[in-house]
Amino acid sequence: MAKKAKPSVDKIVKKVNKEFDKTSSQIENLINDALKQFDSLQNQIQEPVRKLLKEVDELRDREMKRFNEEFERRLNEFHELQNSILERLGIASKEARKEIEKTADSASAKVSDATKPKPKATTKKPAAKPAAKKAPAKTVAKPKTTAKKAPVKKTAKPVNKNDLTRVKGIGPATAKKMQEAGINSIEQIATPSDADKEKLQAFSKMKGFATLSDEAKKVL
Repeated sequence: MAKKAKPSVDKIVKKVNKEFDKTSSQIENLINDALKQFDSLQNQIQEPVRKLLKEVDELRDREMKRFNEEFERRLNEFHELQNSILERLGIASKEARKEIEKTADSASAKVSDATKPKPKATTKKPAAKPAAKKAPAKTVAKPKTTAKKAPVKKTAKPVNKNDLTRVKGIGPATAKKMQEAGINSIEQIATPSDADKEKLQAFSKMKGFATLSDEAKKVL
């Protein structure tokens, strides 16, 4: 019985090996097919990229060529314009030189005419003077009395008693603080009441506080 079992095991092993080889070959074929497809796909991708790069290079070359041609054309136009301006300026300077020469010639001619000696005048006997006429009596004009206009008195502008900055020593910031404290007019500083004195006492540390009342009276 053992001898009969041995051939069956060998058959099974052979069969398994055969199937394994078959499967391995199939897997290898699949791998080769996948590699081929990958290569073809890579070629399909690379070809458009190469084509695109080539088109970009061609476009860049065309644009650079067009730019160079346009630059040369503009440069030539600039040179032509520059030459025409220089030619016009040269013509203008020649015309101005001619005008200067003409004026110089005319001026020298006038000077030469002025320096020529004048002919001597013939001496004639003086004619007898007619009898002198009496001059008419001059009428003395009476001085006109001009009425003096009375000087117009200028009306003084009313003092804005609410503008605390008119008092010497009070600036805009201090005036604002005083208004917030209840001091709204210059009269409250010039002749302060007891309540106003208490309000002003908060500003005793400011410069010129001792003469603040006198300065306010000067404004009024």
